[in-house]
Amino acid sequence: MWLQYMTGLGERKLEELVEMIHDVLAEQQKLPSGKGRPPVLDLAGQVIVTLVLLRRNATEQELGEWVGLSQQRVSDIKTSTEALIAQALEGIGLSLEELTAGRTLVVDGTYVPTGNRKATGKGNYSGKRHRQCVNIQVACNLSGRLLAVSAPVAGARHDAAALKLCGWADTLAQANWVADSAYSAAGAITPVKRLPRCQLADSQKLFNHDISHIRAVVERCNAHLKNWKILATGYRRKLKNLPAVITLVTKLELYRLA
Repeated sequence: MWLQYMTGLGERKLEELVEMIHDVLAEQQKLPSGKGRPPVLDLAGQVIVTLVLLRRNATEQELGEWVGLSQQRVSDIKTSTEALIAQALEGIGLSLEELTAGRTLVVDGTYVPTGNRKATGKGNYSGKRHRQCVNIQVACNLSGRLLAVSAPVAGARHDAAALKLCGWADTLAQANWVADSAYSAAGAITPVKRLPRCQLADSQKLFNHDISHIRAVVERCNAHLKNWKILATGYRRKLKNLPAVITLVTKLELYRLA
């Protein structure tokens, strides 16, 4: 239970992931020779440290004190192990084109806070959220199961604009998908808007109620995705590495749910 809370993966999933990474190393002929001084952490320990950094968004110095390593050593483990996890989970997930075939999607935008960064200026500042962040689009099925997460775009952009910038607009234009009223011009099934000095008919109210009920699943999906706290409590690494981190966390969440 401690491992599942700290890493996001149950014991069986964690063991399978370590075995997959072991296979990647074996294929690349990079397995330890067994000679010389043994490492302080074995492969499983390195995977656990890396997952804790992603799941709990702990600092490298703090985690290093827990496991008896320097901050620099934890950073080295994180960099190498994240690359290995990405290779091990390379086959996880489908393209958006494959996901839209014969399936209704529920889509919503959410944000990843990045902290105040002078170099980004106002491009990443969201007036709605009063902070610097990036916008990501999340797609799930009607049961709320995560299907895909888009590449990040500047946090100052509206959800409908972010949909175009991330490259999802053209694909979703040919699909069945449900979203909130911000996507009404993008071809989504959205709630009916009430016009000034007009009242909605009972059938329209019922339709809006049903759409809200459907849309609730993507809010829950967003909450589960942001249990990977690196996407929720403040991204501290180099901003240029954020797209790769989002892709990695998405694959880990898909793997967790598989």
